[in-house]
Amino acid sequence: MAGGQERVLKRRIKSIQSTKKITKAFELIAASRIVKAMVRMNDARPYFEAMSHVVHQFTSSAGLPKSKYIVDPIRGDRAILVITADRGLCGAYNSAPLRLLEKALIQSEAEVGASKIKVIAVGKKAIKFLAYRSIEVSFALSGVTERPTYEHARQIASSVFELYDNEVVTTVDIMSTRFFSAGKQKLEVVPILPVDPNALVSSPTAQTLDFEIEPSAEGLIDPLIRSYVEEKIFGLLLEAAAAEQAYRQRAMKAATENAQDLISKYTIIMNRARQDSITTEIMEIIGGAEAMKAGKKAKE
Repeated sequence: MAGGQERVLKRRIKSIQSTKKITKAFELIAASRIVKAMVRMNDARPYFEAMSHVVHQFTSSAGLPKSKYIVDPIRGDRAILVITADRGLCGAYNSAPLRLLEKALIQSEAEVGASKIKVIAVGKKAIKFLAYRSIEVSFALSGVTERPTYEHARQIASSVFELYDNEVVTTVDIMSTRFFSAGKQKLEVVPILPVDPNALVSSPTAQTLDFEIEPSAEGLIDPLIRSYVEEKIFGLLLEAAAAEQAYRQRAMKAATENAQDLISKYTIIMNRARQDSITTEIMEIIGGAEAMKAGKKAKE
C-alpha cells in the first residue's frame, strides 16, 4: 500500500514541477514585457503632455468658439469603454473591470429612469464575457491589448465619436486599469466625453502659445478635441498593457510559489510513506526471523 502511494506522489510531484517551470517562464516573460511597456509609455508621454497643453490653451483662450465636446454633461444614455486582456493568467486584471461593468449594467436596468448603457469592448475576455451574457456591444476590438498602436486608438475613438455625434449617448467613460508603477495599478473609470476642462491642466513649465488659426477657429477646435480624445484613449491603452503584464507577473509568481509549497508538502508525505514502507519491511523481516527462531526451538 505504501509503495503504491509513493508512486502516486512521485507522479504528482513531477506534474507540479512541470507546471512550476511553465509559471516561472510566464513570470519572467511578463517581467520583461513590463519594462518594454513602460518604455513605450515614457516615449509617448511628451506628446500627451504637449497635446494637453495645446488643447488647454486653445480652449481657454477668450473669444474662441466653444466645442460641442467641451460642455457640461447632459443627463442621457451613457457609453462605457471597457478594456481587458486578450489572454488570461493575469489574476484579477480581467475580472475586476468586468464585475464593475456588470454591476453598472444591472443598476441601469433596475433603476427607473436610469440612463441606458452602450458598451464598447476591447479585449477578447470582455468580448466573450458580454457575448456569454447576451449583452449587445456597439463596437468590439481584440488582438490589440498587449501592444496597442495609435491606429487602434483611432479605431476605438471613431466608434466613440459615432455614438456621441449621433446623440446616441451624452457621456462616454473608459473603464480600465491604470498603471502608476510596477507595484501600483488601479482600476478606474475615466470620463473622456464630454471633455472636462479641469482635466486639461497646462504644464507650469510649458511655454505660453500664440495662435494663428487658419482657415478658422470653428473648423479647428473640434478636430483638435478629437485628436486629444484619441491621444487619451491611446494613453490608457498603453497603461492597460503595462498593468496587464504587472498583474500577470504577480499571478505567475504566486502560482510558482504555490507550486513549490505543494512540492514540499508532497515530498514530506512521500518521505513519510517511504519510511512507513521501510519500517513495514523491517518489521516483516524481524517477524520472519523470530518465527524461524521459534520453529528451531520447537524442533529441538
